[in-house]
Amino acid sequence: MGQQKGFGNGFIIGSIVGGVVGGLLGTVLASRNERQIAEKDAQTRQSSREMAFSSEESIELARHGLEDKIAQLNLAIDDVTQQLGSVKAKEE
Repeated sequence: MGQQKGFGNGFIIGSIVGGVVGGLLGTVLASRNERQIAEKDAQTRQSSREMAFSSEESIELARHGLEDKIAQLNLAIDDVTQQLGSVKAKEE
């Protein structure tokens, strides 16, 4: 009987101590993980801002390139129109 009572008290004390140690350890690890997540989030925000500026610049460059191509196409269309007009004038 004495051993069972000692076992019960030891079990209860072990459960309490284990719960306290586990709670403290969990709190410490959770706060560390929280800081790491916050740092990664800050890095992600910074890189997304850089990408946004990079994207805006690349969009602007693409727009200028397209404007140049449109201008070239308009010149080519004008040349073809003039050539066709001179061919029609010769036929008449």
